Amino acid sequence: MSRTVRAALLQAEWTGDKESMIEKHIDYAKKAADEGAQVMCFQELFYGPYFCQVQDSEFFAYTEPIPNGPTTERMQKLAQDLNMVLVVPMYEVDGVGVYYNTAAVIDADGTYKGKYRKTHIPHLPGFWEKFYFRPGNLGYPVFDTAVGKVGVYICHDRHFPEGARALGLNGAEIVFIPSATSRGLSQHLWRIEQTSHAIFNTYFVGTINRVGIEPLGDDDFYGESYFCDPKGQFIGDLGSDHEEELIVRDLNLDMIQEVRDTWHFYFNRRPDQYGLLVQDTVPVDNPRSEPVAVPAK
Repeated sequence: MSRTVRAALLQAEWTGDKESMIEKHIDYAKKAADEGAQVMCFQELFYGPYFCQVQDSEFFAYTEPIPNGPTTERMQKLAQDLNMVLVVPMYEVDGVGVYYNTAAVIDADGTYKGKYRKTHIPHLPGFWEKFYFRPGNLGYPVFDTAVGKVGVYICHDRHFPEGARALGLNGAEIVFIPSATSRGLSQHLWRIEQTSHAIFNTYFVGTINRVGIEPLGDDDFYGESYFCDPKGQFIGDLGSDHEEELIVRDLNLDMIQEVRDTWHFYFNRRPDQYGLLVQDTVPVDNPRSEPVAVPAK
């Protein structure tokens, strides 16, 4: 008997305020449940605008504790009512002035399973994230849920293969990557990086991008949310590049072991040769020489 999971993503336009944004996502979650979805992921910082286009302390007001915050508790009730696993990206406060870009994972019975904190934090025009977030410090957890083993990576993280591999080594079967990405420099990578993570780590990926132009900047979020399988193949069409859209797809998790048995990527790994990858070193011209340590800045 095949392990087929029906999964959903939502690429949504900003409504103008937090409460209506939450209500929009609740309504779409109910629509996804009506279509048989068993798991759903919301977009990065789902209940707010992507405020990192500017640096303004007024947006610290969007923070909430995770768990035991009002939105987490509301999503736990929703998950239980819909019998649906939810991946819910929010702006977390963890002590005075300590903020993270975080996704809560909630099981289909409403149980809070844990959270992932965005690890790689960009800081450049249009993406002033170090003003708002500390780098994540929880590693790359994988959560055992009603639909299987679920991992999360968030937006800028997708440019880094190390965390994607760690999720695979930790047993992920489905990795959700919620994002807020505007047209421009990295758009051509959108269909390459995340399909590559799926291939090299043999798991399914569901990735979301916002859509539309938000009032804090002129950047146009280009949507194109999608699911892909461990062969790197898109499952159905990509989302619209301009319109809000609910995407519901069937994932046959049996493919994971089939691909692993075919390609042997994990079997043929050589971790004994990868030490330099986790050291702050600069390679020298002679590959046989000892690595040179990077001076402290």
